[in-house]
Amino acid sequence: MTDFKKKCTILNAVTKMDVRLINQDGKATFQLIHHHIPAVLQNFDNEYLSINETLRKNEANSYYYYENSFGLEYIAAGIWRNRIFHGSVIIGPFISSIPNIGFISDILSKNKLPVSERKQLDEFYPALSVISSMDSNSIGDLLVNMCIHTHIDSQLLTSDIITPAQNKEHLKTNIAESKTMIETRYQFEKKLVAAIAKGDKEEIIRIANESNSLLHISDRIPESPIRSAKNITLVMNTVCRTAAERGGVHPIYIHTISEKFAILIERAPNLPHLKKLGIVMFHEYCDLVQIFSTRHYSSIVKKAIDYIHLHLENSLTLHEIASTLYVNPSHLSRKFKAETKVSIIDYINQKRVEEAKLHLQRGNVSITEIAFMVGFNDLNYFSRVFKKMTSLTPSQYTKQFL
Repeated sequence: MTDFKKKCTILNAVTKMDVRLINQDGKATFQLIHHHIPAVLQNFDNEYLSINETLRKNEANSYYYYENSFGLEYIAAGIWRNRIFHGSVIIGPFISSIPNIGFISDILSKNKLPVSERKQLDEFYPALSVISSMDSNSIGDLLVNMCIHTHIDSQLLTSDIITPAQNKEHLKTNIAESKTMIETRYQFEKKLVAAIAKGDKEEIIRIANESNSLLHISDRIPESPIRSAKNITLVMNTVCRTAAERGGVHPIYIHTISEKFAILIERAPNLPHLKKLGIVMFHEYCDLVQIFSTRHYSSIVKKAIDYIHLHLENSLTLHEIASTLYVNPSHLSRKFKAETKVSIIDYINQKRVEEAKLHLQRGNVSITEIAFMVGFNDLNYFSRVFKKMTSLTPSQYTKQFL
C-alpha cells in the first residue's frame, strides 16, 4: 500500500480535502485529515464498509459519489490488482452547496442531534470545501486513473537561481522600514485584542480601516506573497482566540470557530479574498463574544450559563444545575438573578425559544417534535412560554415563513 500512500498525499495536496486509504475490511489504514468531524457526527466505520461493498460490485473504472445523512459528501474509487479488490481511496467530506441556518436545522432534526451542538456545526460545515457537480466528476476521473495506474515518482527540473547583488544602503532602509512596520503591527494586535474582548464591532471597523495594509502582509516570503499573507492571517486567528478567551467565551466555542478559520485561510485563493476573510474573521469573533461571553459574571454564574448552553436539550432544573456545580440552589438562584436580571428558568426558556424559532422557520418538522428537540417535555408549556416571549403561538410564528 506504500504506492497508494503516495497517491493519497498527492490527492490531498491537490484537492485540499481529506483523503483516506481504506483496506478491504473497511478500516482506514492511512489518513490525511484537515477537518476534524465533530464527535456528534462520528460513526463512519460502517459507512467505509458500505462504500467498499458498492465499489466491489462494480467495474474497476467506477467511482462512487456518496452522501450520508449528515449531508457530508465523499468520492471513492476502488483499488484493484489482477481483478481482485483490495480496498478504496476516499476523498471528503465536502458539500455541494453553501450551508445556511436552515441546512443546520435540518441536519439536527433529521438525525435527532442535540440542539446544543448547533454552534459547533455552524462552524464545521462552512469550513468544508464546496464542490460543484462538474468538479466532483473531474475528481472522480482523477481518482479512478490514479487508482488504476501504478505510481511513478517524478523528477523535478529547475532553472538556475540568479541571486541579486545586495545593496547595503537599500538593506539599511529595509531594516528601518521593517522595524517601524513590526512596531505598528504589535500596536494593531493590542487594539484588536481589546476590541474583540469587548465584542466591539465598530472599533474593529475603525482599526481595520486605520491599519488597512496590515491585513495582507506579503514581505515575509517575497517569492510567495499569498503564503506570507496566509501566515500572518493565521497569526491573527490565534490573536483572536486569545481575545475571545479574554472576553469570557467558553473554550469549546473558541475551538470550533478557530478551526473553521484555519481551514478557510489555507483555502483562500488570492490576496483580496484573504483580506475579506480577515475582516469576516474579526467580526465573527466579536459575535462570539457578544453571544457567549460570561466575562462580567461571577465564576458560579459563568459555570451555570456554560452548562445551560451545552445541555440545552436536556432536562434542566435549578437543583440539577446547582448539584452539578456543587453549590446551594438558593444561593445560585439569587446570584443568577442578580447578575443576569432574569431567573435561571427564564434564561433556559429564552435560549430554548431562540433555538425553536430556527426550526419553526423551516416548517418541515412538527411543533411537537421541535418542542422535545429543544428541551420542553410538555407541548402546552412550550406553547405558553413561546407566546409569552414572542406574543405569538408556535403555529402563528411558523405561518409567517410559509
